[in-house]
Amino acid sequence: MIRLRFSQAPPGTGRSGLRIVLADDHALIREGLKLLIATEGEHEVVGEAADGASLLQLLAATAPDLLVLDLGMPGLTGLSYIRGLRERFPRLHILILTANTDMRTVEGALAAGVAGYLVKGGDLDEFFAALAALQRRETYVSPPLGTALQKGAPPPAANGVPFDALSHVPLTRRERELLVLIAGGATAREAAAQLGISPLTARKHRENLMRKLDLHSAAELAAFAVRLGLPVG
Repeated sequence: MIRLRFSQAPPGTGRSGLRIVLADDHALIREGLKLLIATEGEHEVVGEAADGASLLQLLAATAPDLLVLDLGMPGLTGLSYIRGLRERFPRLHILILTANTDMRTVEGALAAGVAGYLVKGGDLDEFFAALAALQRRETYVSPPLGTALQKGAPPPAANGVPFDALSHVPLTRRERELLVLIAGGATAREAAAQLGISPLTARKHRENLMRKLDLHSAAELAAFAVRLGLPVG
């Protein structure tokens, strides 16, 4: 789904504010951000997308200054998607706005070239602080995450994630292992090699996993893993 809003002032005409694209599969989040940005008055939302495929079309059509991106949005294949965006749109600044606080994901996103990383549960003032930092060509990270990065806090072990508490259906040990690998960007063949099983068995586990979770692609599995707070790659 794409919504376009074309600015009356094209890039480079003296606008001090940012031309922003919002990418989140939750309409309420997008509407809330638009209202928040509108109340401040300096910046402008020029489009919104609810999935990865639509987002690529939107960015090409609008050439925004800033993309506010939810890592758990359908159609995102981990941090490789961000690296692809940076290659295709080198002038685009990317601000992650997500519920995922896993430190490996934070570090990976920054290494992939994002300009900022915000947590959805943070204060509203943080959003505008991040925009101001990006306008100064600075990187902005939510204070609790930034403190953890500075202290070199070790990332939590993937096998320590309380799947049964977070997932709405119980998963077998092999399904959990496979979900972790998929979240890291592994194909069925790569996952099979790491788990010491055949590619056919890996694909069968993936099919069972998708059926249990009512998901229909590796991208949706990766998005589900992000929502559980698993690291993505």
